[in-house]
Amino acid sequence: MKTKQLIFFAIFSVLGFITLQIPFTKLAGSNVSFTLFDFFGPISGAFLGSAFGVLSVLGIEIINLLIKHTSLTTGVLIRLFPVLFALLYFSLIQKKNNYSKLILLVPILAILAFWANPVGKQVWYFALFWTIPLIAYFKRNNLLIKSLGSTFTAHSVGGAAWIWAFNLPASIWQGLIPVVIEERTLFALGIAGSYLVMKQLLNFLTHKNLLPKSFLPA
Repeated sequence: MKTKQLIFFAIFSVLGFITLQIPFTKLAGSNVSFTLFDFFGPISGAFLGSAFGVLSVLGIEIINLLIKHTSLTTGVLIRLFPVLFALLYFSLIQKKNNYSKLILLVPILAILAFWANPVGKQVWYFALFWTIPLIAYFKRNNLLIKSLGSTFTAHSVGGAAWIWAFNLPASIWQGLIPVVIEERTLFALGIAGSYLVMKQLLNFLTHKNLLPKSFLPA
């Protein structure tokens, strides 16, 4: 890992661990909470690169579990992965190669997995939320729209896993629709805001000669 990546890795790891301690809202049907890390985690790949971003986020989540001696329940295990896919969407979607489009398979597969579930067949329209990352691809240069695609990619992974892991009735999924709209709008704003704040922080550190000028984010 280059020196630049090491410094970014350290900054993100510390800030990420802090945001992971601040709960935002609870997941339906469990005691697992969303945290401010759901705002912060997806942007790490934009600064660290996809591979080191995934390593940083997964490392923070695992260390947090070990420190807190958290029991590895199904809900906790499912919560480990959605942010990783949000990160990959946010960092890969603007790359000018065909491989970057592979991230779009994630919400597509999530929709199919949801519809394959007996309850999912009853509330098939819930999975239409996950067409948002596909639509957002065409306006991916817009930070807010890209953030919306990112958070709904995470939502697709979590939702597809959740419907198979927990026996929530169709009425619960129906009731979640307005909650998802409000929640994911806030998440998109949080992701976009975190990205802008991080860029400003790196600019500040650079202009104070605490980081080399080459560290200025693009």
